[in-house]
Amino acid sequence: MTPLLQTKTPWHFLLVDKDALVKEFVGKPLDILRTPAFVVDRTAFKENCAKIHQNARDWGASFRAHLKTHKTVEGTRLQLDSGSVKTSGVVVSTMMEAWGVVHGGLVEDGTVKDLLYGLPVGPNKLHDLSILHEEMVKYGGTVRIMVDNLEQVRLLEEYEGQRREPKRWSAFIKMDGGQKRAGTSPEPETFKPFMRAIFASNVISIFGFYSHAGDSYGSTSLEQAVSCLTGEVRLVNDAANKGAPSQPFVLSVGSTPTALGATARAKISSQLCGVLELHAGNYPMLDLQQLHTTLIDRPRISQRVLATVVSYYPGRGKDGLDEALCDAGAIAMSKDTGRIPGFGEVVGKSWRLGRISQEHGVLEQLPTDTSAESKADSTGHPWYYVVEGGSDRVVDVWVPWKGW
Repeated sequence: MTPLLQTKTPWHFLLVDKDALVKEFVGKPLDILRTPAFVVDRTAFKENCAKIHQNARDWGASFRAHLKTHKTVEGTRLQLDSGSVKTSGVVVSTMMEAWGVVHGGLVEDGTVKDLLYGLPVGPNKLHDLSILHEEMVKYGGTVRIMVDNLEQVRLLEEYEGQRREPKRWSAFIKMDGGQKRAGTSPEPETFKPFMRAIFASNVISIFGFYSHAGDSYGSTSLEQAVSCLTGEVRLVNDAANKGAPSQPFVLSVGSTPTALGATARAKISSQLCGVLELHAGNYPMLDLQQLHTTLIDRPRISQRVLATVVSYYPGRGKDGLDEALCDAGAIAMSKDTGRIPGFGEVVGKSWRLGRISQEHGVLEQLPTDTSAESKADSTGHPWYYVVEGGSDRVVDVWVPWKGW
């Protein structure tokens, strides 16, 4: 791979005037907001953050917050400081999130000191990451990267070889635990040559080993989530042991289900080649997917989408049940589905969002009375209306970092 000089992250073109939004919407009741409208309950959000902080402490690990679910300054502060526990490490999934952290003042005021770019480093992002690192260093912070391929090592060496003052990148080795997403295989025939090349490189310093238990989202019990967590620890610990057993690496593991299962009872008793770090991202907001794991209850879901019914179709549905049309579709909600059928459920009504198009959805009446929550996706919303403790009035507006 050869470094590519692409355009920089255009964060300044997407700035939204938060003060103007606050002036316009704070104090207004939810039922007069233009729909679709994305609503976050700050009380539930904060409580969810405090819960995971306590879990990490009880489990014996530090904590790194993933910002990809909400992508906001305000949410990041709550993820990193829950009162009794404070941390300063984050993971981002886009460069827009990374620069949002910097330009949101979170580095300058010391809230974020350690930023991990959560994809294996590519040739088109390396120069931008280098500029980002220089910006963070001004305030005593650092940028870490992920590597999972020898081509990335060569890329870093070529890039730094052209610089007047080459630097050494702090890197996590991303491990594949069988999910076949990102990550290098732990199989000895490929892993050992990979590690030898990294240790021989003068531009990489291995900070630790990183795993994400994506398969844990299929858990339906605490025992299953803990089993996934234990498997993750085994994966990164074995990798550290094969790499350089004498070095105290950071062993970073986690997902929202495994973080919910990381309690004192799940403590690792075996000898580790380093120190544990827990990471997770969905936990402040949660959704129906997480509800299906049985590790949370409905009141902990802090996000929902307000929608308006725009048409009604008596008897059109299955078994002669009614259907309705609402103004929230794939962009307002999500095309992702979980184990719970449909794309969302209507709060307090025996209805669900059964079918969706880009800008509208079809609500289906259910044959039994159910209480429900929406499965929402914040990505399509330009800002979030924030409420407190289940109230029906807006108390703040959060503006997410949009784009890549």
